Amino acid sequence: MDALINQFSLGLVFWQAIILLVVIFILGKFAWKPIVDALEEREKGISDALASAEKAKLEMARLTNENEQLLKEAREERDLILKEAKELKDKIVAEAKAVAQTEGGKLIEQAKREIEDQKLKALAEVKNQVSALSLDIARKVLTKEFEDQNKQEALVADLLKDVKLN
Repeated sequence: MDALINQFSLGLVFWQAIILLVVIFILGKFAWKPIVDALEEREKGISDALASAEKAKLEMARLTNENEQLLKEAREERDLILKEAKELKDKIVAEAKAVAQTEGGKLIEQAKREIEDQKLKALAEVKNQVSALSLDIARKVLTKEFEDQNKQEALVADLLKDVKLN
């Protein structure tokens, strides 16, 4: 260590200090400002990137909430449409049943009227046939009765008795 202390020279320290100051001055003049600017620019870039990331994160959260809201509204609208469709279907089915029952009732009434009309026509036809047969039978009976003269006179006598009694 003694050897190092003996080599100490004030001139050398002086020149080293001057060289250091010149290097610092040159670095300050030419290199320091671009380095500081580059660091500030990098810091600003990082800060802008972080701000953009935060902004993107907020935008993403907003879009997610908006999508969830749209999805919820779409589900509600779907449920409403399904409900309306079911109500419309039920209404159409009920109306169809009512129309079918009304038409069925009309057809049944019409069939009953037609049956009644046919029945009345058939009864009238039977009555006409019965009366025609009765007249035919009566004509045949009377023709047979009046063939004999004695029977005719007896019948007239009976009728005259009934007339006198009344």
